[in-house]
Amino acid sequence: MNESPLNSPIAHFFIAAIITFFGMFILLPLFLGIVRLFGLYTIVEERQCKVYMLFGKVVTVIDQPGLHFLIFKMGIKAPLVNFLGKCYTLDLRLDQEYLRSTPVNSEEGAPMGIGIWYEMVISDPVAYLFKNADPRGSLAANVGNSTVRCLSNLKLADMLQNRHPMSQTVRAEVSPQSQEWGYCLGSTYIRKVHFRDEGMIKQI
Repeated sequence: MNESPLNSPIAHFFIAAIITFFGMFILLPLFLGIVRLFGLYTIVEERQCKVYMLFGKVVTVIDQPGLHFLIFKMGIKAPLVNFLGKCYTLDLRLDQEYLRSTPVNSEEGAPMGIGIWYEMVISDPVAYLFKNADPRGSLAANVGNSTVRCLSNLKLADMLQNRHPMSQTVRAEVSPQSQEWGYCLGSTYIRKVHFRDEGMIKQI
C-alpha cells in the first residue's frame, strides 16, 4: 500500500513551516496591533519618554525603557487614552546647539562676535510640553540675550582670553529659567571670539 504524500516527513516539514510563517508574520503582528490599539501595552525605547493625557489631564508619564502594560499603570483609563486622549513621545537624548557670531561690544568699543555652543536635555517632560510653546527656540533666544547682556563691555583682553569664566557666566544666567520650562541647559562653551568689523580686521 502506497504512503500518502501528505504523511511524508518532507510534507510535514513544509506544513509546519507554512503554519509557523503564517503565525509569526501575520497572526502575531495582527494580534499585537489589536492589543496596542486598545492601549493595553506600549514599548518605550532608550532615552525616550511617553506622556499620556486624557481630557486635558496628565494620566501617567513613562520614562523607563522596556515593555509596559498600560492597564496596570492607568487601569480602565488605558483603552480610553488611545481613543479619546493623546500620547506625546519625547526624545530625552542629549542635544546641542551652536549660536554663531552673537554681536557684543568690548569695553573699548570694539565690535566683537561670540560663538557659543551649549547642550540641552529634557529634564521635566510635563513642563517641557505645557509651560512653553517653543522651549528650544526660547532657550536659544535666552542664551543669545544672556551672551549679549553678560559679556558686553568686557575688556578686550579678557574677552579673548577668559572663555571659561565667560561660559560659566552665561550658563548661570540661563539655567534657572530653562529649568522652569523642563529644558535643562548642560555644558556651555564659548568656542569663538572674533572681530566683526572688516576694516578693523584689515588694519590688524
